[in-house]
Amino acid sequence: MTRSLSVFKRLLVGEPFTSERQQSLELSKRYAIPLLAVNPISSIAYAPEQVFLIIGAAGTAAYAYSVWTGLAVAAVMLVVIASYRYTVQAYPGGGGDYRVVTANLGPGVGKLAAAALVLDYILTVAVSVSAAIAAAAVLWPSLRDWRELAAAVVIAAIMAFNLRGLRVSGRIAAAIALAFVVGMASMLLVGFIRIGAGEAIQAASADAAAAEESREWTSAALFVLCARAFAAGSVAVTGIETFTTRVRFFRPPRGRNAAAAITAVGAATITLFVGIVVLAHLIGARTSADPVEAGEADDYLLHPLIGQLANTVFDESPAAVWPFMLATAGVLLLAANTAFVGFPQLASIFAQDSLLPRQLHKRGDRLVYSNGIIILGASAIVLVIAFGGATYGLIGLYIVGVFLSMILANAAMVRHWRRVLGVERDPARRTRARRARRTAALAVVVCAIVLAIVAFTDLRRGEWFAVFIIGFCYWLMWFISRHYAAVASDLALPKGKPKLPTRNHAVVLVSSVNRPLMRMLSYAKATRPDTITGLTVNVDAASSRALLAEWEERKIPISLTIVDSPYREITGPIVDYVKAMRTNAPRDIVTVYLPEYVVGHWRQRRRFSGDYFPWVTNLLHNQTTKAIRRQLKYEPGVMVCIVPWILGENTEPPPLRRIRK
Repeated sequence: MTRSLSVFKRLLVGEPFTSERQQSLELSKRYAIPLLAVNPISSIAYAPEQVFLIIGAAGTAAYAYSVWTGLAVAAVMLVVIASYRYTVQAYPGGGGDYRVVTANLGPGVGKLAAAALVLDYILTVAVSVSAAIAAAAVLWPSLRDWRELAAAVVIAAIMAFNLRGLRVSGRIAAAIALAFVVGMASMLLVGFIRIGAGEAIQAASADAAAAEESREWTSAALFVLCARAFAAGSVAVTGIETFTTRVRFFRPPRGRNAAAAITAVGAATITLFVGIVVLAHLIGARTSADPVEAGEADDYLLHPLIGQLANTVFDESPAAVWPFMLATAGVLLLAANTAFVGFPQLASIFAQDSLLPRQLHKRGDRLVYSNGIIILGASAIVLVIAFGGATYGLIGLYIVGVFLSMILANAAMVRHWRRVLGVERDPARRTRARRARRTAALAVVVCAIVLAIVAFTDLRRGEWFAVFIIGFCYWLMWFISRHYAAVASDLALPKGKPKLPTRNHAVVLVSSVNRPLMRMLSYAKATRPDTITGLTVNVDAASSRALLAEWEERKIPISLTIVDSPYREITGPIVDYVKAMRTNAPRDIVTVYLPEYVVGHWRQRRRFSGDYFPWVTNLLHNQTTKAIRRQLKYEPGVMVCIVPWILGENTEPPPLRRIRK
């Protein structure tokens, strides 16, 4: 079984890398910076659509508010981008929201930020891959019926890609990101030019009648609906926070260059977002999470908003639509792959700070954090399947994780700038610190508004599950950190000279006089204990007398102690004997030597019952050894030494039989 698992692991992961290859596998600036821009830019593929999905519930007339809602989202993006520009300059060493929150608000709030970031990365994978499948479904409509299965397969493929320690070429990443941005800009430019020239271009979904159009919406209800659309569209700001974790990839002065990159990427994201919302409003595009439930059978309503715009602007020309949608799917998959690169490293930091198991801090055979990659992939697959591969259902969860971490990070920056003002005396720097503090405070307010809208209006859609995940992650991190702290306190050396044990007593378990016994006695003598005692249990009087006679006949120079067992039990008397030794001398230690029979080479297995199956040997032997070890490992001052005996190691293999002709 072990060999089969090893073969499967090699087929999946590949041969292990040596530690010397770690430097060559690390992210370079050419690779990291294009992928940093992928995260915020990729949100353009699904964020504008969320505005139209929610506003569309009020009917066609409500789409008139889509532009104003989009501008409100752009205002949120502008504030958050401005705040993070100051953050990367204040923390040029990187570290991300978790480090910023922990440094300014303490480790308790840092755990909450860490829990929110875990959900953020999981949803980045789930949302990006789901949106990529939706974009691909514009080209292959039959893919829509298998979207959750297709998304799960794609996530598993990306996970396997990263488990093998492979890296996306920086040139390929930059080319895909550039193709997506150029395609978006071209689509908007062509669309606005055609509209400005007086062409009556109209989306195929513009003439569809909304089922809710006959309903009357009060001003309050319409305001709540627009607020929901505003909160859902604010997912466009996701990805900007990733710049804080990769500041070290920029050239000095790192903080200033990172701020310039955030400004450029943020400006492009805001421009594209507003342009898409305005163009979609002008051509009358509509979307629906499920047109069949809305009483409509128009299949094109299931197309993502980006696909509808591309088909309308380019007149469904395959030469234009296909490259555009492939670039859209590609940039979304790159965003998912970026999460597979960033989350394991972040989980490694959490493990280093004792918030997650220490295994997450260790690199695997391919010099990647394999455990973090597997956890991220498995969690994303579960969410994709649970929500049917629908981007619309996952967005609410995504907003909770992203905006909670942003609120905490910007609140931490408010405190940071307050501390700076407490010690800074330069007038120019104090003015800049005040401006940065006001920006961070404003970011806290707008992000809190978005999170509050989601909390009070969308919990019934499943956003409560995000609260559950964050709460569970917070409790888990609290429990793990408390456990590691308790273990560290228990293992710490006391002040002063440590007390060493006075004597060491060796106890060798004896069942019969044989080769394994001689080996155990030799090992026990080699450790030079103060006393050596052979110990056996008197279960059968005749067998005990025969054992004692053979012991004396072979003149073994070690005393043999026989303990009685009225109830024919073996484990109990041995444990009681060892406990008594510890009770009489609490500062002494007792080392108990136990035999264990193991199966060696496959040729040696042929000589024994249960050939070729090592588990048979474990079943037929070693049961008493396991029982004694289980009992003694809880006794303080008692050490258990297992002395293996490989069956057949001192026996020549049987001669091969000649095959008769």
